[in-house]
Amino acid sequence: MKLAFRKIGNGRPLFILHGLFGSSDNWQTLGKKFAGNFTVFLIDLRNHGRSPHSDEFSYRLMSEDLSELMEDEGIEKTTILGHSMGGKAAMYFAALKPELVEKLVVVDIGTREYRATNQHVIDALGHIDTRNLSSRKDAEEILKKYLDDEPTRQFLLKNLYWTDDGKLNWRFNFEAIRSNIKSIGEATPSLATLVHTPVLFVAGEDSDYLSRGDMEYIRALIPLARLEIIPGAGHWVHADQPKLFFEAVMQFLVMPGDILI
Repeated sequence: MKLAFRKIGNGRPLFILHGLFGSSDNWQTLGKKFAGNFTVFLIDLRNHGRSPHSDEFSYRLMSEDLSELMEDEGIEKTTILGHSMGGKAAMYFAALKPELVEKLVVVDIGTREYRATNQHVIDALGHIDTRNLSSRKDAEEILKKYLDDEPTRQFLLKNLYWTDDGKLNWRFNFEAIRSNIKSIGEATPSLATLVHTPVLFVAGEDSDYLSRGDMEYIRALIPLARLEIIPGAGHWVHADQPKLFFEAVMQFLVMPGDILI
């Protein structure tokens, strides 16, 4: 699948992968900062953002999509930064094709299985029939009945857009996500192939997605894996503490001896 993406900056390639129900738009501000040192690819994963929709939705297919993008852009090796589902996609890709990955940054997600991932969000969205929406306010009022968290509601509502025929619709493929939601929480294949790959895990201090117990298992497979805990941040680490997040990631990406070209 030909993914939609934006390419900014100069230097070694850096792929940024968003989380479930997100898009490359969520990373515009930080993407511009990273573009001071890298050629940044802000990517919409399949069934999200402006990328094509498909009934098929899995980490294997996301990995194939990333391989196709690298081939189209003539990229032999890349660093990948992925948040939540994007982090899982990044790990899956790296586990299958470690020779294509320079470094890996995994944001607030581990390798284990995550059961019932975002099922409450799926259930809430299921109450919205976009054919009957006349405004974003209509969707917001429906979501308020089923989702108490205001930031989550606003995050989802950013995906509504006006189609050419004057109707509101979701940028993400809701039906494909709902049908395949269990696969989004599946465990990552063995990462033993990444024994020589530098990997940074970034966790939000107030999030329960990534624990020290997770890291003990991960480090047994990836000796070079590091953990950075960002204070005052929840699951959306990059949005809660963008400055601390950027500094932590850059310190890892530009280690002593690295030359940015």
